Amino acid sequence: MLGDSKESSGRPVVRTFYDHVQPINDLDFHPISPILISGAKDNTIKFFDFSKTAARKAFRVIQDTHNVRSVCFHPCGDYILAGTDHPVAHLYDVNTFTCFLSANPQDSSAAINQVRYSGTGSMYVTASKDGSLRIWDGVSAECVRPIIGAHGSVEATSAIFTKDERYILSSGKDSCIKLWEVGTGRLVKQYPGAVNTQFRCQAVFNETEEFVLSTDEQNNEVVVWDALTSERVARLPSGHTGAPRWLEHSPVEPVFVTCGNDRSVRFWK
Repeated sequence: MLGDSKESSGRPVVRTFYDHVQPINDLDFHPISPILISGAKDNTIKFFDFSKTAARKAFRVIQDTHNVRSVCFHPCGDYILAGTDHPVAHLYDVNTFTCFLSANPQDSSAAINQVRYSGTGSMYVTASKDGSLRIWDGVSAECVRPIIGAHGSVEATSAIFTKDERYILSSGKDSCIKLWEVGTGRLVKQYPGAVNTQFRCQAVFNETEEFVLSTDEQNNEVVVWDALTSERVARLPSGHTGAPRWLEHSPVEPVFVTCGNDRSVRFWK
């Protein structure tokens, strides 16, 4: 995992979909079916069936009222969370497209950069532009733990649960990556040394949760930390022309991808 990416002539594109009229902000795969969803600045969530080789357009569309910044399937596949310019996450029933909003928004007032379910779907977390994280009950949609100012007054850009649902890993435009205890909201660890102040970045675990990975926009690098000790163990030149914009790690294999403004996706193994 800690080696540099392999140069190649490029991997073949197996499916291309065209249906949004404004930039796409986030994607998620259905946990069971061959379905990909996308959330975009055109206020829509679109469903694509990648099992059909001739399909180019969405076969279902959810029309939201706001710019859709983040999307996430519930582990059962029957619900979708959408983080938008609205300060409260939008919960959609996949079968009826009914939208549910929390009756307990906990003074949310800022747009949501990312929404993510825990592994069982019993909770979800939102990372907001006001720098706060909020943990929500996955059934009642009540905010059970707000972490106000988790990243100061600048944007919290990502938040994910550990597999055991005891901790949340977050990142923000304060160039800080932080590990929080779900039960108390207590800050447990910080992973310093990656500069991110301009772009939305993401911090993730590798497939075994032994390492934390993120990007460094200032130095055009992928940075890796030991998750337990918070020691920085690698700085890898991203290979992108310009700063890397996003990073995602496989949940089951020692591989990850990065993407950048150079319109390339780089595969790391």
